[in-house]
Amino acid sequence: MKFWGGFLVIVGSISFVGFVFVALISKLFPLSEDPIIQAIQNDRYYCFLAPLTLPALLVAVYFHWLSMKLFKHA
Repeated sequence: MKFWGGFLVIVGSISFVGFVFVALISKLFPLSEDPIIQAIQNDRYYCFLAPLTLPALLVAVYFHWLSMKLFKHA
């Protein structure tokens, strides 16, 4: 069981670092000659994905909290 917990933490950390690189850090480097890195640098989707997801996340967290309160006090 500890293996899967550690595995999920590692995968989540790698995903987070990759997202930060794609969304923020790659924009600071000069343009590359490699077409894949150039596509990542010119992409604007992931720059706006996280900020636009936050309002939906806040609503989901609020409804989760509300449903747990109603379940505990029912």
